[in-house]
Parts: sequence; structure tokens; C-alpha cells
Amino acid sequence: MRVQAVAVLICTVAITASGQSSTPKYEAGTVMAVQPHKADANGPQSDRRYDISVQVGNMLYVVLYTQPPGTISPEYRTGLSTPVLVKGNTLRFNDSLGRSRELPIVSRTTVPREH
Repeated sequence: MRVQAVAVLICTVAITASGQSSTPKYEAGTVMAVQPHKADANGPQSDRRYDISVQVGNMLYVVLYTQPPGTISPEYRTGLSTPVLVKGNTLRFNDSLGRSRELPIVSRTTVPREH
């Protein structure tokens, strides 16, 4: 009887643990700067691609953003805060229409926390 009780308890814990999905943790990200993207150091600037700096906590991420046709320039988003999800080498956010966008992270830098 005791062995059966332990077996049921183990199965219950295993089922409960596997049933809990880890939901992505979105954090507040603030757009710190928006710069036209240069193809390389000597290349021309692109009018549809931007390097956007987003601060999340004490990390500053630079992501590559390609502006979809018919949308407002991202330069107007400087200083705004939006929920973002940093996942590996990408940063995900929802655009103004609620569509999820995933952008490649070009660089990341630790910034000192203000006191």
C-alpha cells in the first residue's frame, strides 16, 4: 500500500510539473536612440532600416529594424517604453497593431545602474 501511495505521489508531482509551461517574461524596454542603419562602415545609410537602441534593466540592446511600408518612422518612438522579450539573439515586441515582431540583436552592452 505504501509503495502505491508513493508511486501515485510521484506521478502527481511529475504531471503537475510538466503541465506548467514557462510563459515568456516580458520586461519594460525603453527606446533610447534610433539611427539609420549603415550597410557597412563606408556604405550608404538605408532609408528603411534602423539601428534601434533599447534599454532593458541594465542592458542596452541594439536591434536591426526594417520599417514596413506605410508605417511611421521609428525615430518618433525615442523615449517611449514598451514591453519586450529578450530571447537568445532576438528581441520581440508587439507593434501598434498588436502584431508580434522579432528583431535580431546586433549588440548588447551593460550600462551602470543609476543610484
